[in-house]
Amino acid sequence: MPYHWLPPTAPATARLHLTPYRSLPRRGFVWFIAVTAVLLALPLASQLGTPGLWVLLPFLVAAVAGIWFALQHSYRTAEVTEDLTFSADQLTLTRHDRKGVQSWHANPYWTRLTLHKTGGPVPNYLTLTGGGREVEIGAFLSETERINLQADLAARLQTL
Repeated sequence: MPYHWLPPTAPATARLHLTPYRSLPRRGFVWFIAVTAVLLALPLASQLGTPGLWVLLPFLVAAVAGIWFALQHSYRTAEVTEDLTFSADQLTLTRHDRKGVQSWHANPYWTRLTLHKTGGPVPNYLTLTGGGREVEIGAFLSETERINLQADLAARLQTL
């Protein structure tokens, strides 16, 4: 699950940590690039010592470089975490991404959790409303993960 409950930092608090799912870890990235480079270099073996080597080489290098840069871009854009901290008198959502840190505070008693099945930018759009603002939570989660998160958060909000 890309979200998990952390141990409380103080009595009567709860913390939720959300991160995007990473299907290809860094170690797998290295292996994927190495295997791709080897497989793309196999056709070059038959071209050693011929002018065809110099015709094919730039295209194969460009293919490996393109895959490398695309995967690196994917890693950079997925450097997002969200932390939701519950206490008896305050609910705080903190989002860390490449743009910086964004924070939202509200009274948990007046906070409303809404799962928009349709009408949002994505199906099962999950929002928290309170403190005069509506904020999205778990934008990077899949549809089913947002449904599960909504059930967990609703149960947690009712206990406060």
